[in-house]
Amino acid sequence: MIARRADTKARADFATWKMMVKLNGSSSLPAEALTFLSSYKGLVETMPEAEASEATIDLIYKAYYVDMGGTGTAPDIKSMPKDPIIDTSNVMAFKRPAPQPLPAANSAANTRPRVPVALIFICLALIYVGIRYFLLQ
Repeated sequence: MIARRADTKARADFATWKMMVKLNGSSSLPAEALTFLSSYKGLVETMPEAEASEATIDLIYKAYYVDMGGTGTAPDIKSMPKDPIIDTSNVMAFKRPAPQPLPAANSAANTRPRVPVALIFICLALIYVGIRYFLLQ
């Protein structure tokens, strides 16, 4: 667990540091980041960029592994299985419900008789006048 967290953090930090250098923000990086980036620049001169990135990430990973409380040498993260064995016997896979067909606009079964707004307003006005007339007389 420590190894996975250290590897994830190393990859994220290295990508962040490289982006900050591209954006001319290297002055705000910590000293540790600057030392890793300088070793990365040295590795880029001797090998392809992808290999240099992986080698630098491996160095950062080993340093983070020790900082996070890992004992001994850091395990090779590439040889570890990506997904731990998880008991999924009681887990049900999520499936999206099938989309419901939209009701047809012209179907006679789905239409309700609509009462005009004016008719509702007239009825409310008649009720109001009737109450005022019979109760306040």
